[in-house]
Amino acid sequence: MFFDKQNAVIKQIDLSSSDVIDSSDSLHISYGIDRNFLYGCGISIASILKNNSNISFSFHVFTDYFDEEQSQLFHDLALQYKTSIQIYVVDCEQLKSLPSTKNWSYATYFRFIIADYFSDHLERLIYMDADIMCQGSLKELLDIKFDQNEIAAVVPERDSVWWKKRADALSIPSIATGYFNAGFLVINLVNWAKDNISTKAMALLSQEEVKAKLSYLDQDILNMLLTEKVIYLDQKYNTQYSLNYELQKGKKENPITENTILIHYIGPTKPWHEWANYATSQPFIDAKNASPWKNIPLLKAKSSNHLRYCAKHQTNQGLYCQGIKTHFQYFLAKLNK
Repeated sequence: MFFDKQNAVIKQIDLSSSDVIDSSDSLHISYGIDRNFLYGCGISIASILKNNSNISFSFHVFTDYFDEEQSQLFHDLALQYKTSIQIYVVDCEQLKSLPSTKNWSYATYFRFIIADYFSDHLERLIYMDADIMCQGSLKELLDIKFDQNEIAAVVPERDSVWWKKRADALSIPSIATGYFNAGFLVINLVNWAKDNISTKAMALLSQEEVKAKLSYLDQDILNMLLTEKVIYLDQKYNTQYSLNYELQKGKKENPITENTILIHYIGPTKPWHEWANYATSQPFIDAKNASPWKNIPLLKAKSSNHLRYCAKHQTNQGLYCQGIKTHFQYFLAKLNK
């Protein structure tokens, strides 16, 4: 099962600035999101533009939901930075049958649609999760050279011990030499299409014995298909940090430094949530303040999962009364499920 790429996109909306300057060496950056990540996506784009005024960009946002309010915000962003932003509304009914979790919706599979959609007219494309914020220059990405069989430039995740565990779990021995995080991909679209990666991915996802091995959904699938066909980039292009680390007594050392270029806020608590009130969220806040979202409040907890984390963070921040109130709201939300 897979989409006919000609029919996957049911609507395209051009929100680009009329002052945008077309360039043959533009960086094309894409996002695949559902409505819960529209806020983060807008700020992610703003963070890139804020820190890369010397680069021409074209942004491509694939989503299952887009309304007039979002249209105005993204158009204002394009005008503010004189850039190109295209919105692609996706028919995603078929994707809803694929594996998902409370933290990963079917939108995680949009990256396959995106790669196929552009394979006929772009040589390369950057895919980026909407919870990635930029605080440095992406200029070096323009100089990546792919060899004949290389399909993507990626950032390895964790360490060799972790790679071996994923290799064993997925029954792919070569993964022991490297397992990557799929939240940031520089995709060689020519080789992606030549190797039929999207078609192969959907075929694997339809096999029950394969699905039983997956812990990280399409990320595991991509590691299975792209093993030994990737270029490994420096950690600075996908530095992972969970804001829930702030809840740990022996808190992990903050990996975000002045040399970090792309910060990936993994986990259920995102910097656009109002309970993410930590210094580690500052790169997001800086970009928000340099965007049309500057006066829009951070998002409140609504789901039981978010209410649970909100209560924990409020207590951690010394907001004990609020924490007790939110914990009660979480309890009610669980009862009403």
